[in-house]
Amino acid sequence: MTDKQPILNGAYYGPSIPPPPAPKQTYHRPGRGGGIGCCCGCLFNCLLSLICKLIFTVVVIIGIAVLIVWLIFRPNKVKFHVTEATLTQFNYTNNTLRYDLALNMTVRNPNKRIGIYYDRIEARAFYEDQRFDTQFPSPFYQGHKNTSVLSPVFKGQQLLLLGAQELSDFNEDKNDGVYNIDVKLYLRLRFKFGVFKVGKFKPKIKCDLKVPLKTIGTSAAGVFETTRCDVDF
Repeated sequence: MTDKQPILNGAYYGPSIPPPPAPKQTYHRPGRGGGIGCCCGCLFNCLLSLICKLIFTVVVIIGIAVLIVWLIFRPNKVKFHVTEATLTQFNYTNNTLRYDLALNMTVRNPNKRIGIYYDRIEARAFYEDQRFDTQFPSPFYQGHKNTSVLSPVFKGQQLLLLGAQELSDFNEDKNDGVYNIDVKLYLRLRFKFGVFKVGKFKPKIKCDLKVPLKTIGTSAAGVFETTRCDVDF
């Protein structure tokens, strides 16, 4: 005999329908290196790329600006010459050097659009790589395509310890009547481009001189020859 639900109010009701199963709750365990860490890594790479692009752009702009300035002003090195050198005393006795050396140096600015401020000038005199005097010529401004003259005078006495080889070189110079004296200039410069003043440059100037000793109005070893100096920026 088949079981049937009773007829209620003219309607037939079949077997009851069970309720739908409750949704299964899942738990996600965050993995290592994912999620926020991945986003941070992407952000770091983006910032690094942006910084590199900015640096590259700035370098390009500076390079273009320097090229434009160079094309406009065409800078050339300043030229230094020692045109006169008068040595009236250069004696070495008892480890003491007594000297009297006067120089005339020409400083030529060959630039058409660049002026130069010589803010500091230090002139040093050397014999056998030992300094025996220092002078400080007055600072000055040099205009375009202009030649200026420096006239340092080294006079006095200085303790100088010469070894056997250096003493032999001194006696050889004494016999020849011509002394190998080095004069170096240590400068601090600024350049003027139009209304702009640029930089604090510190070039070094080296002049290798062969100076004849002058006695009683004449030089026993000839006349000093104009010498060009080396400029090191």
